[in-house]
Amino acid sequence: MLTNKHLRDFTIRATDGDLGTVDDLYFDDETWAIRYLIVDTGKWLSGRRVLISPMSVVHTDWTAKRLDVELTAKQVEHSPEIDAHKPVSRQHEAAYLGYYGYPFYWGGPYLWGPAFYPAGWAGSANASSEAIAERVRRESPDSHLRGTEAVTGYQIEAADGEIGHVDGFVVDDEAWAIRYIEVATRNWFPGKKVLVSPAWIERVSWTDSAVYTGLSREAIKEAPEYIESRPITRDYENRLYLHYRQPPYWLHGAEHKSSHSMSGV
Repeated sequence: MLTNKHLRDFTIRATDGDLGTVDDLYFDDETWAIRYLIVDTGKWLSGRRVLISPMSVVHTDWTAKRLDVELTAKQVEHSPEIDAHKPVSRQHEAAYLGYYGYPFYWGGPYLWGPAFYPAGWAGSANASSEAIAERVRRESPDSHLRGTEAVTGYQIEAADGEIGHVDGFVVDDEAWAIRYIEVATRNWFPGKKVLVSPAWIERVSWTDSAVYTGLSREAIKEAPEYIESRPITRDYENRLYLHYRQPPYWLHGAEHKSSHSMSGV
């Protein structure tokens, strides 16, 4: 696992050279899956930001801070234009996924549509322009994507009042899902951080810039401390779930689509 802050500035390397560096992550506000890496291409494409799907990632080099993808520079250069500064619609996603020949993740029962994990779809043949146009036409404009940078700083509202703010996200780089939200409990212990699973989040209000959970302030305050410099071990996760009295995600098919969703109210 790694944090969204750690992922920033990772180099994306295609089969024929570097594409740029990770600038942000788009996550799905229904399942908390990381759907796209937002990549700053620098001088290569005159600063154009492009989307790279975890479906294309074939290797992570922690030492070199690099993600290898099964794509060519030409493929990325000619991929559908998407303004990463604005919300990405489902129609834009359909065009993007169709171009690369990837399955629509919203078209199956699991976190990645027909599969538990995104790996394995790299190298798919590109769909025809006619097929892409038809699939795009059938999609609604609704978007469920949010940037991690935009949500960082949102206040955390427990069942009985505010407890802190979102300070980051912990990402499972196999399932490419957000496993935990980093909570800075500044209201109680300045500097202390704890983790909360997205499964315990009731809703997120974009208008209030707040994340709502049914957990009590006391439960969050007394949770095992999270220290960024230390790896998250299974022992730590066991203590975390035991403290919150919640079943661990690895015991109940957490890669299936979540029953929780995020609200814009």
